[in-house]
Amino acid sequence: MARDRDRRKSSSSDRRRTPKKKVSILTSEQIGWIDYKDVNLLRRFMSERAKIRARRVTGNSAQQQRAVARAIRVAREMALLPYSVRQVTQRSKGGRGRDRDRDRDRDELRAPVIIPESAEGNGAAEVPEGVTVGAADESSVGAAATTPAPEDGES
Repeated sequence: MARDRDRRKSSSSDRRRTPKKKVSILTSEQIGWIDYKDVNLLRRFMSERAKIRARRVTGNSAQQQRAVARAIRVAREMALLPYSVRQVTQRSKGGRGRDRDRDRDRDELRAPVIIPESAEGNGAAEVPEGVTVGAADESSVGAAATTPAPEDGES
């Protein structure tokens, strides 16, 4: 009975793959001392979002990782490296077309801009292209016309 358990343990442990040990950049390039002013070297230990990469990712020893982290912290304090990188684009939770549909719906719901009739007659207000012109009461909002786009020769 005990032999069966031992046999199962050894067979499952044989199937496990031992991960290959990563070689540190510092060891491969024979760098003994890490300078906080060497920004190009320190950026290699940071992600694109300016996070310090883990030891298992970089392959550093514990001593090397402490030195790298300390140098990055000092470089950040001296404003040579960023603390974080601001994410410009934001992913939507839904599919690709959801944002476009939402923008289209928002445009349809937008109320037309109403210019008072006193400004229409005397030309006091210039009407921008594509803006609805009509009376100020609610009954004529649906029947308001859009101003045509000016030609190249007109002003």
